[in-house]
Amino acid sequence: MRLLVCAFLIGATATGSVSADWPGFRGPNRDGVSPETGLLKTWPEGGPKVLWTAKNLGLGWGTPSVADGVIYGVGTRDDKDGVWAVKESDGSELWFSPFAAPAEDLLTQTNGPASTPTVHKGKVYTVSANGTVSCLNAKDGKSVWTKNYQKDFGGAPGGKAGVAWGYSDSVLADGDKIICIPGAKGAAVAALNADTGATIWKTDAGEIGNPKVKGFPGQGYSSPVKATIGGVPQYIALLGSGSGVVGVSPDSGKVLWQYKGVGATGGVAQIPIPVVRGDLVWVSCSYGETTCGAALLQIVPKGGGFEVKPLKVHNKKQLNNHHGGMVLAGDYIYFGHDQNGGYPVCVEFKTGEIKWGPEKPPAGGQRSAAVLYADGRLYFRYENGVLVLIEPSPDELKVVSAFKLPTADQKSYPQSWPHPVIVNGKLLIRDQTVMYCYDVKAK
Repeated sequence: MRLLVCAFLIGATATGSVSADWPGFRGPNRDGVSPETGLLKTWPEGGPKVLWTAKNLGLGWGTPSVADGVIYGVGTRDDKDGVWAVKESDGSELWFSPFAAPAEDLLTQTNGPASTPTVHKGKVYTVSANGTVSCLNAKDGKSVWTKNYQKDFGGAPGGKAGVAWGYSDSVLADGDKIICIPGAKGAAVAALNADTGATIWKTDAGEIGNPKVKGFPGQGYSSPVKATIGGVPQYIALLGSGSGVVGVSPDSGKVLWQYKGVGATGGVAQIPIPVVRGDLVWVSCSYGETTCGAALLQIVPKGGGFEVKPLKVHNKKQLNNHHGGMVLAGDYIYFGHDQNGGYPVCVEFKTGEIKWGPEKPPAGGQRSAAVLYADGRLYFRYENGVLVLIEPSPDELKVVSAFKLPTADQKSYPQSWPHPVIVNGKLLIRDQTVMYCYDVKAK
Protein backbone atom coordinates (compact mmCIF):
# COMPACT_ATOMS: atom_id res chain seq x y z
CA MET A 1 0.00 0.00 0.00
CA ARG A 2 2.83 2.41 0.89
CA LEU A 3 4.45 1.69 -2.48
CA LEU A 4 1.20 2.51 -4.26
CA VAL A 5 0.86 5.82 -2.39
CA CYS A 6 4.49 6.75 -3.18
CA ALA A 7 3.99 5.84 -6.82
CA PHE A 8 0.89 8.02 -6.96
CA LEU A 9 2.65 11.00 -5.43
CA ILE A 10 5.63 10.67 -7.79
CA GLY A 11 3.28 10.42 -10.76
CA ALA A 12 1.33 13.48 -9.62
CA THR A 13 4.53 15.51 -9.40
CA ALA A 14 5.73 14.34 -12.81
CA THR A 15 2.46 15.28 -14.50
CA GLY A 16 2.51 18.76 -13.03
CA SER A 17 -0.59 18.47 -10.82
CA VAL A 18 1.33 19.99 -7.93
CA SER A 19 0.79 23.77 -7.92
CA ALA A 20 3.49 25.99 -9.42
CA ASP A 21 4.81 29.28 -8.05
CA TRP A 22 5.68 32.70 -9.46
CA PRO A 23 7.75 33.79 -6.46
CA GLY A 24 9.00 37.18 -7.64
CA PHE A 25 9.36 39.77 -10.37
CA ARG A 26 9.24 38.27 -13.87
CA GLY A 27 8.91 34.72 -12.57
CA PRO A 28 11.09 31.90 -11.23
CA ASN A 29 14.13 32.93 -13.30
CA ARG A 30 13.43 36.68 -13.55
CA ASP A 31 13.21 36.40 -17.33
CA GLY A 32 9.51 36.91 -18.03
CA VAL A 33 9.12 33.28 -19.10
CA SER A 34 6.40 31.09 -17.60
CA PRO A 35 6.92 27.30 -17.48
CA GLU A 36 3.16 26.76 -17.88
CA THR A 37 1.85 24.51 -20.66
CA GLY A 38 -1.63 23.58 -21.87
CA LEU A 39 -2.75 27.20 -22.24
CA LEU A 40 -5.19 28.74 -24.68
CA LYS A 41 -3.57 29.35 -28.05
CA THR A 42 -6.27 31.85 -29.00
CA TRP A 43 -8.70 33.89 -26.93
CA PRO A 44 -12.46 34.13 -27.40
CA GLU A 45 -13.92 37.49 -28.40
CA GLY A 46 -13.80 39.78 -25.42
CA GLY A 47 -10.95 37.83 -23.84
CA PRO A 48 -10.66 34.81 -21.55
CA LYS A 49 -13.18 34.13 -18.78
CA VAL A 50 -12.76 36.21 -15.61
CA LEU A 51 -12.56 33.89 -12.58
CA TRP A 52 -12.51 36.62 -9.94
CA THR A 53 -11.65 40.26 -9.28
CA ALA A 54 -9.85 41.51 -6.17
CA LYS A 55 -10.53 45.13 -5.23
CA ASN A 56 -9.23 47.77 -2.80
CA LEU A 57 -5.70 46.36 -2.85
CA GLY A 58 -4.09 49.75 -2.41
CA LEU A 59 -2.68 52.04 -5.06
CA GLY A 60 0.44 50.70 -6.76
CA TRP A 61 2.22 49.63 -9.94
CA GLY A 62 3.89 46.48 -8.59
CA THR A 63 3.39 43.09 -10.22
CA PRO A 64 1.89 40.28 -8.09
CA SER A 65 3.90 37.24 -7.01
CA VAL A 66 2.48 33.81 -6.15
CA ALA A 67 3.57 31.07 -3.72
CA ASP A 68 1.75 28.20 -1.99
CA GLY A 69 -1.71 29.31 -3.10
CA VAL A 70 -1.26 32.94 -2.00
CA ILE A 71 -0.83 36.06 -4.16
CA TYR A 72 1.25 38.93 -2.76
CA GLY A 73 1.59 42.54 -3.84
CA VAL A 74 2.36 46.06 -2.59
CA GLY A 75 0.11 49.10 -2.40
CA THR A 76 -0.61 52.30 -0.53
CA ARG A 77 -3.52 52.36 1.90
CA ASP A 78 -4.26 55.09 4.43
CA ASP A 79 -0.95 56.84 3.71
CA LYS A 80 1.15 53.72 4.27
CA ASP A 81 2.99 51.47 1.81
CA GLY A 82 2.16 47.88 2.68
CA VAL A 83 2.10 44.29 1.49
CA TRP A 84 -1.20 42.55 0.81
CA ALA A 85 -1.90 38.82 0.55
CA VAL A 86 -4.97 37.30 -1.11
CA LYS A 87 -6.05 33.74 -1.85
CA GLU A 88 -5.12 32.44 -5.30
CA SER A 89 -8.41 30.51 -5.41
CA ASP A 90 -10.83 33.43 -5.13
CA GLY A 91 -8.94 36.71 -4.52
CA SER A 92 -10.22 37.15 -0.98
CA GLU A 93 -7.84 39.01 1.32
CA LEU A 94 -5.81 37.22 3.98
CA TRP A 95 -3.92 40.19 5.42
CA PHE A 96 -2.47 43.64 4.76
CA SER A 97 0.71 44.74 6.52
CA PRO A 98 1.83 48.41 6.32
CA PHE A 99 5.60 48.85 6.66
CA ALA A 100 6.65 52.30 5.43
CA ALA A 101 5.51 55.85 4.81
CA PRO A 102 5.03 56.60 1.09
CA ALA A 103 7.71 58.55 -0.78
CA GLU A 104 7.47 62.31 -0.70
CA ASP A 105 7.62 62.92 -4.45
CA LEU A 106 4.55 63.73 -6.50
CA LEU A 107 4.38 60.70 -8.80
CA THR A 108 4.70 58.00 -6.16
CA GLN A 109 2.12 59.72 -3.98
CA THR A 110 -0.25 59.67 -6.93
CA ASN A 111 0.50 56.14 -8.09
CA GLY A 112 1.89 54.15 -5.17
CA PRO A 113 4.89 51.78 -4.92
CA ALA A 114 6.15 49.74 -7.86
CA SER A 115 8.20 46.92 -6.32
CA THR A 116 7.20 43.26 -6.65
CA PRO A 117 7.42 41.08 -3.51
CA THR A 118 9.91 38.20 -3.47
CA VAL A 119 8.69 35.08 -1.63
CA HIS A 120 11.49 32.92 -0.21
CA LYS A 121 11.50 30.21 2.47
CA GLY A 122 8.34 31.34 4.22
CA LYS A 123 9.14 35.05 4.11
CA VAL A 124 8.17 37.96 1.86
CA TYR A 125 10.73 40.63 0.91
CA THR A 126 9.82 43.88 -0.75
CA VAL A 127 10.80 47.55 -1.15
CA SER A 128 8.68 50.64 -0.48
CA ALA A 129 8.81 53.75 -2.62
CA ASN A 130 10.91 55.50 0.06
CA GLY A 131 13.52 52.73 0.00
CA THR A 132 12.47 50.65 3.00
CA VAL A 133 13.39 47.00 2.49
CA SER A 134 11.01 44.86 4.52
CA CYS A 135 11.01 41.19 5.48
CA LEU A 136 7.62 39.82 6.53
CA ASN A 137 6.30 36.45 7.61
CA ALA A 138 4.49 35.00 4.58
CA LYS A 139 1.69 33.46 6.66
CA ASP A 140 0.51 36.47 8.63
CA GLY A 141 2.46 39.52 7.38
CA LYS A 142 4.20 40.16 10.68
CA SER A 143 7.41 42.17 10.37
CA VAL A 144 10.72 40.33 10.76
CA TRP A 145 13.18 43.14 9.92
CA THR A 146 13.57 46.34 7.89
CA LYS A 147 16.41 48.34 6.36
CA ASN A 148 16.37 51.61 4.43
CA TYR A 149 18.39 52.46 1.33
CA GLN A 150 18.73 56.12 2.25
CA LYS A 151 19.30 55.91 6.02
CA ASP A 152 21.41 52.73 6.09
CA PHE A 153 23.33 53.05 2.81
CA GLY A 154 23.22 56.73 1.83
CA GLY A 155 21.30 55.96 -1.34
CA ALA A 156 19.06 58.17 -3.45
CA PRO A 157 16.24 57.24 -5.80
CA GLY A 158 16.64 58.09 -9.47
CA GLY A 159 14.76 60.85 -11.23
CA LYS A 160 14.31 64.54 -10.46
CA ALA A 161 13.43 65.53 -6.94
CA GLY A 162 9.66 65.99 -6.71
CA VAL A 163 8.80 64.08 -9.89
CA ALA A 164 10.54 60.74 -9.38
CA TRP A 165 8.97 57.30 -9.00
CA GLY A 166 10.71 56.41 -5.74
CA TYR A 167 12.54 53.12 -5.37
CA SER A 168 11.20 50.45 -7.70
CA ASP A 169 13.58 47.49 -7.56
CA SER A 170 12.46 43.98 -6.64
CA VAL A 171 15.01 42.18 -4.49
CA LEU A 172 16.62 38.87 -5.49
CA ALA A 173 16.62 35.98 -2.99
CA ASP A 174 19.61 33.65 -3.27
CA GLY A 175 20.08 31.09 -0.49
CA ASP A 176 20.73 33.01 2.71
CA LYS A 177 21.20 36.34 0.92
CA ILE A 178 18.83 39.06 -0.27
CA ILE A 179 20.36 41.06 -3.14
CA CYS A 180 19.17 44.63 -3.53
CA ILE A 181 20.17 47.90 -5.24
CA PRO A 182 20.48 50.81 -2.79
CA GLY A 183 22.02 52.93 -5.54
CA ALA A 184 24.63 54.56 -3.31
CA LYS A 185 28.28 55.35 -3.78
CA GLY A 186 30.06 52.46 -2.12
CA ALA A 187 26.79 50.52 -2.01
CA ALA A 188 25.55 50.29 -5.57
CA VAL A 189 24.43 46.72 -4.86
CA ALA A 190 24.17 45.11 -1.42
CA ALA A 191 23.67 41.65 0.07
CA LEU A 192 21.60 41.33 3.24
CA ASN A 193 21.19 38.34 5.52
CA ALA A 194 17.81 36.84 4.68
CA ASP A 195 16.98 36.08 8.33
CA THR A 196 18.24 39.22 10.06
CA GLY A 197 18.71 41.94 7.44
CA ALA A 198 22.36 42.39 8.48
CA THR A 199 24.61 43.70 5.70
CA ILE A 200 26.86 40.94 4.30
CA TRP A 201 28.64 43.06 1.70
CA LYS A 202 28.33 46.25 -0.36
CA THR A 203 29.47 46.89 -3.94
CA ASP A 204 31.61 49.90 -4.80
CA ALA A 205 30.86 50.63 -8.46
CA GLY A 206 32.10 54.20 -8.47
CA GLU A 207 29.80 57.20 -8.86
CA ILE A 208 26.13 56.30 -8.96
CA GLY A 209 23.92 58.39 -11.16
CA ASN A 210 25.08 61.05 -13.56
CA PRO A 211 26.84 63.95 -11.80
CA LYS A 212 26.80 65.93 -15.06
CA VAL A 213 23.00 66.02 -15.11
CA LYS A 214 21.52 67.91 -12.17
CA GLY A 215 18.73 66.11 -10.34
CA PHE A 216 19.41 62.57 -11.56
CA PRO A 217 21.35 60.75 -8.85
CA GLY A 218 20.87 57.31 -7.45
CA GLN A 219 19.17 54.07 -8.21
CA GLY A 220 17.95 53.33 -11.70
CA TYR A 221 14.75 51.28 -11.13
CA SER A 222 16.08 47.97 -12.48
CA SER A 223 16.39 44.74 -10.45
CA PRO A 224 19.29 42.26 -10.07
CA VAL A 225 19.44 38.87 -11.76
CA LYS A 226 21.79 35.93 -11.13
CA ALA A 227 23.76 34.24 -13.93
CA THR A 228 26.85 32.12 -14.48
CA ILE A 229 29.35 33.41 -17.03
CA GLY A 230 32.61 31.62 -17.80
CA GLY A 231 31.85 29.21 -14.96
CA VAL A 232 31.65 32.10 -12.47
CA PRO A 233 28.33 32.83 -10.69
CA GLN A 234 27.52 36.54 -10.51
CA TYR A 235 24.77 39.07 -9.94
CA ILE A 236 24.09 41.38 -12.87
CA ALA A 237 22.48 44.77 -12.30
CA LEU A 238 21.67 47.80 -14.44
CA LEU A 239 22.49 50.79 -12.23
CA GLY A 240 21.48 54.45 -12.24
CA SER A 241 22.11 57.04 -14.90
CA GLY A 242 25.75 57.08 -16.00
CA SER A 243 26.69 54.01 -13.94
CA GLY A 244 26.09 51.34 -16.56
CA VAL A 245 25.61 47.61 -16.00
CA VAL A 246 27.78 45.53 -13.66
CA GLY A 247 28.51 41.93 -12.81
CA VAL A 248 29.42 41.41 -9.14
CA SER A 249 30.73 38.49 -7.09
CA PRO A 250 28.09 36.68 -4.96
CA ASP A 251 30.73 36.06 -2.27
CA SER A 252 32.21 39.52 -1.84
CA GLY A 253 30.20 42.00 -3.90
CA LYS A 254 33.35 42.92 -5.82
CA VAL A 255 32.81 44.28 -9.34
CA LEU A 256 33.80 41.60 -11.86
CA TRP A 257 33.04 43.76 -14.89
CA GLN A 258 31.31 47.03 -15.75
CA TYR A 259 30.02 48.51 -19.01
CA LYS A 260 29.22 52.22 -19.32
CA GLY A 261 28.69 52.43 -23.06
CA VAL A 262 25.67 53.16 -25.24
CA GLY A 263 22.64 51.10 -24.22
CA ALA A 264 23.43 51.11 -20.50
CA THR A 265 24.02 54.75 -19.51
CA GLY A 266 20.81 56.65 -20.06
CA GLY A 267 19.31 59.31 -17.81
CA VAL A 268 16.37 59.67 -15.39
CA ALA A 269 15.49 55.95 -15.21
CA GLN A 270 17.22 52.73 -16.28
CA ILE A 271 14.55 50.08 -15.99
CA PRO A 272 14.78 46.76 -17.93
CA ILE A 273 16.48 43.71 -16.41
CA PRO A 274 19.36 42.58 -18.67
CA VAL A 275 18.82 39.37 -20.64
CA VAL A 276 21.59 36.81 -20.11
CA ARG A 277 22.43 33.51 -21.80
CA GLY A 278 25.87 31.92 -21.79
CA ASP A 279 28.49 34.66 -22.06
CA LEU A 280 26.12 37.12 -23.78
CA VAL A 281 24.28 39.98 -22.06
CA TRP A 282 21.62 42.07 -23.80
CA VAL A 283 20.96 45.43 -22.15
CA SER A 284 18.79 48.41 -22.99
CA CYS A 285 17.60 51.75 -21.61
CA SER A 286 15.51 54.58 -23.00
CA TYR A 287 16.30 57.98 -21.47
CA GLY A 288 19.09 60.07 -23.00
CA GLU A 289 19.52 60.87 -26.67
CA THR A 290 23.20 59.92 -27.00
CA THR A 291 23.82 57.27 -24.35
CA CYS A 292 20.72 55.09 -24.23
CA GLY A 293 19.70 52.46 -26.80
CA ALA A 294 20.54 48.76 -26.73
CA ALA A 295 23.69 46.64 -26.76
CA LEU A 296 24.73 43.00 -27.04
CA LEU A 297 27.76 42.38 -24.82
CA GLN A 298 30.09 39.40 -24.66
CA ILE A 299 31.60 38.89 -21.23
CA VAL A 300 34.98 37.20 -21.69
CA PRO A 301 37.21 35.81 -18.90
CA LYS A 302 40.58 37.57 -18.92
CA GLY A 303 43.46 37.67 -16.44
CA GLY A 304 41.45 36.43 -13.49
CA GLY A 305 38.66 38.89 -14.28
CA PHE A 306 36.41 39.68 -17.22
CA GLU A 307 36.56 41.83 -20.33
CA VAL A 308 33.43 43.34 -21.90
CA LYS A 309 33.23 43.18 -25.70
CA PRO A 310 30.32 45.07 -27.30
CA LEU A 311 29.22 42.92 -30.25
CA LYS A 312 26.34 45.08 -31.46
CA VAL A 313 25.24 48.54 -30.36
CA HIS A 314 22.04 50.35 -31.34
CA ASN A 315 21.44 54.03 -30.69
CA LYS A 316 18.16 55.25 -29.19
CA LYS A 317 16.43 55.84 -32.52
CA GLN A 318 17.30 52.35 -33.74
CA LEU A 319 16.33 50.37 -30.65
CA ASN A 320 15.50 50.88 -26.99
CA ASN A 321 13.23 49.40 -24.35
CA HIS A 322 11.67 51.97 -22.04
CA HIS A 323 10.04 49.58 -19.59
CA GLY A 324 7.87 46.48 -19.71
CA GLY A 325 10.85 44.18 -20.06
CA MET A 326 12.43 42.04 -22.77
CA VAL A 327 11.82 38.32 -23.28
CA LEU A 328 14.13 35.71 -24.80
CA ALA A 329 11.96 33.08 -26.51
CA GLY A 330 14.09 30.48 -28.26
CA ASP A 331 16.91 32.32 -29.98
CA TYR A 332 15.16 35.68 -30.29
CA ILE A 333 14.39 38.62 -28.01
CA TYR A 334 10.97 40.28 -28.17
CA PHE A 335 9.98 43.59 -26.58
CA GLY A 336 8.34 46.95 -27.11
CA HIS A 337 10.64 49.54 -28.68
CA ASP A 338 10.94 53.23 -27.81
CA GLN A 339 10.20 55.54 -24.94
CA ASN A 340 6.45 55.32 -24.27
CA GLY A 341 6.23 53.45 -27.57
CA GLY A 342 5.77 49.71 -27.21
CA TYR A 343 6.45 49.02 -30.89
CA PRO A 344 6.93 45.20 -31.19
CA VAL A 345 10.39 44.16 -32.35
CA CYS A 346 12.30 40.90 -32.77
CA VAL A 347 16.09 40.71 -32.32
CA GLU A 348 18.37 37.74 -32.89
CA PHE A 349 20.06 37.18 -29.55
CA LYS A 350 23.43 35.82 -30.73
CA THR A 351 24.04 38.71 -33.14
CA GLY A 352 21.93 41.61 -31.83
CA GLU A 353 20.55 42.13 -35.34
CA ILE A 354 16.94 43.24 -35.81
CA LYS A 355 14.90 40.52 -37.56
CA TRP A 356 11.72 42.56 -37.92
CA GLY A 357 10.17 45.74 -36.57
CA PRO A 358 9.76 47.97 -34.86
CA GLU A 359 6.12 47.52 -35.93
CA LYS A 360 3.07 49.64 -35.16
CA PRO A 361 1.49 48.49 -31.85
CA PRO A 362 -1.28 46.04 -32.81
CA ALA A 363 -4.97 45.94 -31.89
CA GLY A 364 -5.10 49.57 -30.77
CA GLY A 365 -2.33 49.18 -28.15
CA GLN A 366 -0.76 52.45 -27.07
CA ARG A 367 2.44 53.46 -25.28
CA SER A 368 4.70 51.05 -23.35
CA ALA A 369 4.08 47.30 -23.26
CA ALA A 370 4.85 44.80 -20.47
CA VAL A 371 5.85 41.46 -22.02
CA LEU A 372 5.50 37.83 -20.91
CA TYR A 373 6.12 34.50 -22.69
CA ALA A 374 4.21 31.28 -21.95
CA ASP A 375 3.49 28.07 -23.88
CA GLY A 376 4.41 29.32 -27.34
CA ARG A 377 2.79 32.75 -27.02
CA LEU A 378 3.87 36.30 -26.18
CA TYR A 379 1.63 38.47 -24.04
CA PHE A 380 1.93 42.24 -24.69
CA ARG A 381 0.08 44.26 -22.04
CA TYR A 382 -0.17 47.85 -23.31
CA GLU A 383 -0.33 50.93 -21.14
CA ASN A 384 -3.86 51.76 -22.37
CA GLY A 385 -5.16 48.36 -21.20
CA VAL A 386 -5.01 46.46 -24.50
CA LEU A 387 -3.70 42.91 -24.05
CA VAL A 388 -2.34 41.22 -27.19
CA LEU A 389 -1.49 37.56 -27.79
CA ILE A 390 1.34 37.09 -30.31
CA GLU A 391 2.91 33.99 -31.84
CA PRO A 392 6.69 34.44 -31.65
CA SER A 393 8.40 34.27 -35.03
CA PRO A 394 11.66 35.67 -36.41
CA ASP A 395 9.95 36.20 -39.77
CA GLU A 396 7.12 38.62 -38.98
CA LEU A 397 4.75 39.96 -36.35
CA LYS A 398 2.00 37.35 -35.91
CA VAL A 399 -0.91 38.70 -33.90
CA VAL A 400 -3.27 35.96 -32.68
CA SER A 401 -5.81 37.59 -30.35
CA ALA A 402 -6.47 40.73 -28.33
CA PHE A 403 -8.92 42.20 -25.85
CA LYS A 404 -9.34 45.36 -23.77
CA LEU A 405 -8.94 45.22 -20.02
CA PRO A 406 -11.52 47.02 -17.86
CA THR A 407 -10.90 50.74 -17.42
CA ALA A 408 -8.52 51.50 -14.55
CA ASP A 409 -10.13 52.98 -11.45
CA GLN A 410 -7.43 55.62 -10.88
CA LYS A 411 -7.94 58.59 -13.19
CA SER A 412 -4.92 60.80 -12.43
CA TYR A 413 -2.29 58.59 -14.07
CA PRO A 414 -4.21 55.66 -15.60
CA GLN A 415 -1.14 53.72 -16.79
CA SER A 416 -1.74 50.00 -17.10
CA TRP A 417 1.86 49.03 -16.26
CA PRO A 418 2.25 45.91 -14.05
CA HIS A 419 3.58 42.86 -15.87
CA PRO A 420 1.24 39.96 -16.68
CA VAL A 421 1.65 36.81 -14.56
CA ILE A 422 0.65 33.26 -15.56
CA VAL A 423 0.51 30.57 -12.90
CA ASN A 424 -1.58 27.39 -12.54
CA GLY A 425 -3.58 28.15 -15.68
CA LYS A 426 -4.47 31.65 -14.47
CA LEU A 427 -3.55 35.01 -16.00
CA LEU A 428 -3.17 37.64 -13.26
CA ILE A 429 -3.43 41.30 -14.21
CA ARG A 430 -2.83 43.96 -11.54
CA ASP A 431 -4.25 47.38 -12.38
CA GLN A 432 -3.59 49.87 -9.58
CA THR A 433 -6.09 49.04 -6.78
CA VAL A 434 -7.64 46.07 -8.63
CA MET A 435 -6.43 42.64 -9.80
CA TYR A 436 -8.15 40.44 -12.39
CA CYS A 437 -7.79 36.68 -12.62
CA TYR A 438 -8.48 35.12 -16.05
CA ASP A 439 -8.84 31.45 -16.92
CA VAL A 440 -6.34 30.75 -19.72
CA LYS A 441 -6.13 26.97 -19.34
CA ALA A 442 -7.04 25.08 -22.53
CA LYS A 443 -10.03 22.79 -21.97
